[in-house]
This record gives sequence, structure tokens and C-alpha cells, in this order.
Amino acid sequence: MDADAVRDHARAFSDALVAGDVERATADFSKELKQRLGEVLALFPLPATEATVESVDHGGSSYIVVIRLAGESEDVEVQTRWKERDGRPTIVEASHLSQTAREAEAEAEIEAEGETSESP
Repeated sequence: MDADAVRDHARAFSDALVAGDVERATADFSKELKQRLGEVLALFPLPATEATVESVDHGGSSYIVVIRLAGESEDVEVQTRWKERDGRPTIVEASHLSQTAREAEAEAEIEAEGETSESP
């Protein structure tokens, strides 16, 4: 297992989330994560409208991959830890790094537009 293989699996995972294909997305989950599927899937904004693999870093016997996902109402950064299981990259852990509500961003943009378009 190397960084390129992990990145390829992370991209496929991200693409599956955007496509709404939960079965394909969870194909790289460890047995332990599959047993807590609802809890793990709750970390991701579903349906996702966009996904980007932000980084892939090697650390010890695993790779840490940060994935940014955009949903209808929020943007989320999720850190996933990948290990080799049965000869292939497998997600063994997932956790939130950040979560931003889109509604708050939209309100801030509207306020900013209002401030710049007003005449003194």
C-alpha cells in the first residue's frame, strides 16, 4: 500500500458519496466501521454535492487522509485513517475536523453585499 493507492481509494470513496452510492462508498470500510455504519455515515453531509481529497499523509502503519465534502447545508472536513487490510487500503477510522453551516455563510454574504451596495 502506498500514497497513490490510498489517494485513488479516497477519490473513489469521495466520488461514491457524491454519486449517492453508499454501498460503493462503504466498500473500503473496515469490518468495525461497517458495524457502526449509521454513526460513521452521520459524519458526512449526505447527499454530498462535491468532494475533494485535501491531503494524504503517511504516519506509522497508516495513512491519514483529509476529505472536504460539501452538502446542501454544510461543508465538512473529515479525517480518515487508512490501513492495509486484506491487501487493500481500508478506512479504519473517521472523525470530523471541521463543520461549517452554509446558511451562516450565505447570511454573511448577503450582509456583506448589502453593506457594499448601500450609498452613503
